[in-house]
Amino acid sequence: MNLFNDINPAEISRFHNECHQSDTWPKKSPIVTEENSIWHWIEENHRQNCQLWYEEDKARRVDVPDSAIAQNKRNIDRFNQARNDAIEKMDEHILTRLSDITVQQDAWLNSETAGSIIDRLSIISLKILNMGIQSKRWDISTEMSASAKGKVDRLIEQRNDLITSLSSLFDSASAGKAFYKIYRQFKMYNDPTMNPYLSGLNK
Repeated sequence: MNLFNDINPAEISRFHNECHQSDTWPKKSPIVTEENSIWHWIEENHRQNCQLWYEEDKARRVDVPDSAIAQNKRNIDRFNQARNDAIEKMDEHILTRLSDITVQQDAWLNSETAGSIIDRLSIISLKILNMGIQSKRWDISTEMSASAKGKVDRLIEQRNDLITSLSSLFDSASAGKAFYKIYRQFKMYNDPTMNPYLSGLNK
């Protein structure tokens, strides 16, 4: 019995690619998701990663005022927090499905959560997309283009391995042969009561 037929890892990867090909993304998803469903959070995680990716690029500019870079950095913090929140929401949904599964005594503890693997699939789809763009640039040498194409091939291999790993985790967890735990991010710098510069501890 597999409890995750509706979130097949290969389908998740295809969804990431569909988003990249959609003219309305990231404002609007190419599929309709139910509010607070697992697919809602898969979509939200990918949206935040896409916004984070392009904001990181803009933050490296040297031809704009420092105030513009400061705004980029604030946006990066906001997108990254939302990304992490979505990962935890995905894991909550997944672990809820596993709540009635009896974990076998010899089951193995997976050090990475399923939500984190989905997040990595999202990021690697962005790497494949943007490295592919680099490989097709008209203004680079043949050697640079070949190097970028080689990296695309390696990234696709890595994505396939992640899909296999997530499928294995889903299958094993559904059978009680594997499990994982949510370890909260506890981002202290985003908490005004814990960040020493926001709480008043450092004046």
